[in-house]
Amino acid sequence: MRLLSQAPKAHPTTLDLLDFIAASPTPHHCVAEARRRAAEAGFTALDEAESWKLEPGRGYTVARGGALIAFRVGTEAPCEAGFRIVGAHTDSPNLRIKPQPDFGKEGYLQLGVEIYGGVLQYTWLDRDLGLAGRVMLKGEGPGQLESRLVRIDRPLLRIASLAIHLDREVNKKGLNLNEQTQLPPLLGLSQDPTVDGLKALLAAELDTEPQRILAWDLSLMDVVPPAVGGLRGEFIFAPRLDNQASSHAALTALLRAPAAKATQMVCLFDHEEVGSGSTAGAAGSLAENVLERIAELEGPGAKAGALPRAIARSWQVSADMAHAVHPNFTDKHEPQHLPRLNGGPVIKINSQQRYATDAAGAALFESLCQEAEVPVQKFVNRTDLACGSTIGPISAARLGVRTVDVGNPMLSMHSIREQAGAEDPERMTAVLTRFFGV
Repeated sequence: MRLLSQAPKAHPTTLDLLDFIAASPTPHHCVAEARRRAAEAGFTALDEAESWKLEPGRGYTVARGGALIAFRVGTEAPCEAGFRIVGAHTDSPNLRIKPQPDFGKEGYLQLGVEIYGGVLQYTWLDRDLGLAGRVMLKGEGPGQLESRLVRIDRPLLRIASLAIHLDREVNKKGLNLNEQTQLPPLLGLSQDPTVDGLKALLAAELDTEPQRILAWDLSLMDVVPPAVGGLRGEFIFAPRLDNQASSHAALTALLRAPAAKATQMVCLFDHEEVGSGSTAGAAGSLAENVLERIAELEGPGAKAGALPRAIARSWQVSADMAHAVHPNFTDKHEPQHLPRLNGGPVIKINSQQRYATDAAGAALFESLCQEAEVPVQKFVNRTDLACGSTIGPISAARLGVRTVDVGNPMLSMHSIREQAGAEDPERMTAVLTRFFGV
């Protein structure tokens, strides 16, 4: 058997997903990239602080921090046709830079970091790390601020592991890092953090003065580009597949779908990995505010009770990545529910409502998969293991919309670099495109 010398070219949707992830090292970058793509497709950017004039069949976007809502107004009033909503999230577990991060130790210049979400900590060791996020600058007038995105995607930082000669039992007992003292990355060799610290670095990158820099939301990032891998190009290897892969599928489906009777909406929330409790999270008011404004402005929808009527006619898909069966840890999986990479979208079910799926939602999504000629899988957690959750139950409870939880299967979830199937991105996108036409 002769092995292929070069992997076959992946599906265009998969390659586009890798470009999307590469452009989105943080939630703020993800929002900017999603809004750019929507604008190219003719969507108009709206400001929450202004009044809106919405037209049937037209597309619009609304951003709030690291969250974005993109929607296309239906050809019928929401109170008559409802909404078709796909929710996902822009954030991923990582290491965030502290407000006063600079310190020197043993001749090294280091940065203090905080854990964000359920990070697989050991995967961040011995990696070439860059830095990205949002920086707030002092504006020209009193109380004025300027927000700037920054991205340093060269090998800048490194969290060095301890040599095995100094910890002979690490392979037997496992690695247990102290987050405060053993995770700060190395930035350089310096005796004076006040001269060579983070503000000086950011000022040089942003071409501004250090004294203008007031605050930041910054994360460490893997600088290795996303890639297609495997013997025959079966896999994709990338950071932030959880959950930018679902964000990409939702947005691409919306841009691909034609206008329909129902108003079509994509909600890309921030802060899912830390509980969604923020102004940009699924537990916040953003989605509800936008739904109310659409219902109030759309013709007959201006009647009293328009939003509750619209909600009763609506469906929501909560799209978040799912656990594929791991061949080395099969005993961690429910034996009758073993999703596989490139096996198609996964319907996620949990009787404790960690996922929002019920029989009606599962049936709807499976029927859409059948119509799209896409294979479908189901996931249930082992009964003796704790189950994770998604924005699904949070958003369903807040909005009252019937919701089904789904996701593409993946491995290495919450690692700095994750793995998924190269065939699944187009399949999920195709099913979500059909959902927008229901």
